[in-house]
Amino acid sequence: MNPTRDPGLADIRPCLEGAIPAVMSTCAADGTPNVAYISQVYYVDERSVALSFQFFNKTRQNILANPRATLLLLHPVTAAFFRLHIRYLRTETEGPLFEGMKAQLAGIASHSGMENVFRLLGSDVYAVEQIEPVEGDPLPEPPARRGMLTAVRRASERLARCTSLDEALNAVLATLTDNASVPHAMVLMLDAGTQRLYTVASSGYSRSGVGSEIGVGQGVIGVAARERTPVRIMHMTNASLYSQAIRSSLEANVPDLDAATEIPYPGLAQPRSQLAVPIVSSDRVLGVLFVESPQDLQFGYEDEDMLVAIAGHLGAAIELLQTAAEPTELTDAGPAVQPTAGGTPLQLRRFASNDSVFIGDAYLIKGVAGAIFWKLMTDYVKSGRTEFSNRELRLDPSIKLPDVSDNLEARLVLLRKRLAEFGPDIRIEKTGRGRFRVEVARGVEMGEG
Repeated sequence: MNPTRDPGLADIRPCLEGAIPAVMSTCAADGTPNVAYISQVYYVDERSVALSFQFFNKTRQNILANPRATLLLLHPVTAAFFRLHIRYLRTETEGPLFEGMKAQLAGIASHSGMENVFRLLGSDVYAVEQIEPVEGDPLPEPPARRGMLTAVRRASERLARCTSLDEALNAVLATLTDNASVPHAMVLMLDAGTQRLYTVASSGYSRSGVGSEIGVGQGVIGVAARERTPVRIMHMTNASLYSQAIRSSLEANVPDLDAATEIPYPGLAQPRSQLAVPIVSSDRVLGVLFVESPQDLQFGYEDEDMLVAIAGHLGAAIELLQTAAEPTELTDAGPAVQPTAGGTPLQLRRFASNDSVFIGDAYLIKGVAGAIFWKLMTDYVKSGRTEFSNRELRLDPSIKLPDVSDNLEARLVLLRKRLAEFGPDIRIEKTGRGRFRVEVARGVEMGEG
């Protein structure tokens, strides 16, 4: 920090992470002062902050009568104090700012054991008119974290070399691990038809969680997708409630299959820092890039900037790969050949209500990916066909792909990874741009549930 000038909000942003409550002083219309702790001071831009409005208390009454107040902030690492002179502007009760503060407040609440007390009613936006350093003897500032711009560069370079969505997903996760010291991460894609996000890639977990789902608006990930804004939590969240929120679920008309089709979420059992960033391209939300850590205060605003930049590159790569991944002509089915795979036949069973598919008694996949798998295996059993193209799948009405923007390639990545987790009996291998082959090592018997 430059000692020759007063600090700006960018200089004191660690004070705005919610680690230590701020002290707020206000005055009533008759000049009577009031001092209170406030749960959250949130960075809006270089000239304004937002404060959490949770209770209609004396502080709130004073602000409505006299819009000026003073905040005392404490740096969570150096223990330096700063005094902010602020002026009330407005209250927001919806939108990205409100949702971001609500998610962060949930982390603060669970960290302090006050989940039932901390409830955000609004985001009060204030203009910051002056920032005063308070005299004292603070600790030295920690060294600046380096390498974030390098991580963005490495991600950009790796993505530029990718020729498939699978490669692009792996490139982003490898960059976070190798260049940003972020081992726990996942990418989820949005199903625009069902308004659910499904995991297509992850790193750093004991299980991949590929196929696990979360609804738009649920948890940190779902809120980031719904509000199209990063959501960052710096404190412990309630892992059991979060896991419950992201459970996969079937339609209400098949409740007996609900537990059978749940794919376990791959997240940390005890997350203490979380950051979810929407993947946006051409003004559409494609999915969410999510990272987490077992440590408090792990992801600062610079981590958020880094992840937003990487998510932007990934979104552009997804769009480019989707438009370039399909041949202009359909794949020739070739002559009919009866399947020759031996061994005890695999029993495939489909429930048409939601296209959920089971191999034996084990759940494989559902939805669009389930419909794709059933079409592939139906063609294989009927005619021995093994070669397919993305384009023909997109044009097949039985698959019920909502529209061209719903990322067929992501469905194929999901299906390929789920089959790989089941073993070598059925595999999907890419054979070229927009083309792939189904390889079957055992006989197959198909039936409807």
